[in-house]
Amino acid sequence: MNETDAALICKALGDPNRLKIVKILADGEKCACVLLEAFQITQPTLSHHMKILCSCNLVQASKEGKWSHYTLNRRTFDEFISFITKTTTSPNDEKENC
Repeated sequence: MNETDAALICKALGDPNRLKIVKILADGEKCACVLLEAFQITQPTLSHHMKILCSCNLVQASKEGKWSHYTLNRRTFDEFISFITKTTTSPNDEKENC
């Protein structure tokens, strides 16, 4: 994962509704109709949020009839967590001299 990909994920997770969607999807695949029940938003607004989550590869979508089903992409999350860990962990605990 590179800085651009990580920044897109941070931006996607920066919205409270999208963060709640991720939390709901952590329990497993959900139909869009189930996600709509958890919010007071319209279907087009949900679609907008899902498009953002899918575009940074945090969520995968599949179509079944007229409804979309969504799942978390655990691989992307693992890569993101690894990137953040490497970014925020110093290779040594010594302070640099200025």
